[in-house]
Amino acid sequence: MKTLVKTFAAAALIAVSTFAMAAEGPGAKATKANVNLSTADLALDHYVAVTTEGESAGVEQLFAADFNQKIQASNAQSNSRSEVVKSLKKQKGEKLNCTVRTDIIEESAEYMVAKVTLKFENFTKTDLVTLERVGNDWKVSKSINSYK
Repeated sequence: MKTLVKTFAAAALIAVSTFAMAAEGPGAKATKANVNLSTADLALDHYVAVTTEGESAGVEQLFAADFNQKIQASNAQSNSRSEVVKSLKKQKGEKLNCTVRTDIIEESAEYMVAKVTLKFENFTKTDLVTLERVGNDWKVSKSINSYK
């Protein structure tokens, strides 16, 4: 039930962002979208939308300044904030063909650790995401990916 609520919240966030961008009309000067990241759940939902639904609004706002991503594989990789943001912007509008499951592992007033599982036809990607409160917003500070 909690996952269903989060899915609908993410869909609503995407729809609102889409309508806001469409309202600007052609030729309007693009401004950076300001996404509501006032709670850990909103930030996590937006992270899932950015990584799986091709949402591009507020990508820079979502990640902490010291964000890093680690990919656990036969040849482990590490990506900086700028590399991840650039990659996600290139995926604008591309929806991944997978089912998403989000589980909160630990949560406090200042941080959250969540497990985001993306189940594709032939493999599963598990993403351990750490979110931290930064001022009045929540930001993704770390992501560790593994594949099965």
